[in-house]
Amino acid sequence: MAAKVLRPWVATTIFSRLWRLLMGGCCIALFSLGALLMSLVWFNLLLIIQRDASKRRRLARRCISASFRLFLGTARLLGVLDYRIDGIAALQNDHGCLVVANHPTLIDYVLLASVMPDVDCLVKADLLHHFFFRGVIRAADYLVNSQGKTLVATCRQRLLNGDTIMIFPEGTRTRHGSAPILKRGAANIAVRCGCDLRVVHIHCSEQVLNKESRWYQTTPTKPFFTVSVRERISISSFMTKEEDTQPIAVRHLNRFLQQALTPELL
Repeated sequence: MAAKVLRPWVATTIFSRLWRLLMGGCCIALFSLGALLMSLVWFNLLLIIQRDASKRRRLARRCISASFRLFLGTARLLGVLDYRIDGIAALQNDHGCLVVANHPTLIDYVLLASVMPDVDCLVKADLLHHFFFRGVIRAADYLVNSQGKTLVATCRQRLLNGDTIMIFPEGTRTRHGSAPILKRGAANIAVRCGCDLRVVHIHCSEQVLNKESRWYQTTPTKPFFTVSVRERISISSFMTKEEDTQPIAVRHLNRFLQQALTPELL
């Protein structure tokens, strides 16, 4: 009797995993092909259509955001994943601040940028050599972590212009079951630029697209991504007037972010 009850459930589970495997591969192909076509065709057309660099950058970022919404909507429609973003209005109303998030999966940036049409982002220099994404990074004029001594000055200018900069302080994806290990880049920029921070926490119900998994490894149930937009942190509570106390403020802020971005289950 138990076997008869289990058979439909087992068949459904196997079919679901096979379907998500096939459709997941299609979504990855769609994402990569879309990035390539935007880099080779659309962004080159923008160079001709829009001569003003700032307007061209804004238009490129809005196109990227729209393409991410299309990708996520397609993945949801095909049953590959589902997601919820709590606090979208807060993200969209933020200006001149850093958005600081944990980094459990490959699509964390996609989730956030999909609802932030004009967000800036600090990216790894290695991505400039990525065949599919280097054109996207250049068109959007994202900040690159290899800019060295000019990075803080560039961040300060963009923040003064009202830009919101997205940063994943870990620099790479979190290992499952481990607390995030933060580099001091985000705290250093916030302190030296004197800007506020918006904390965002990302959680995935399944172990997919993380440091230890591959895209073709499916889980028994469909992954559900939850993005929680949390408090805006005033940098003034970490600052003092003395210039030589900035390194102390950076350490204190980084320690605070470490606690804010660590999952409650750890």
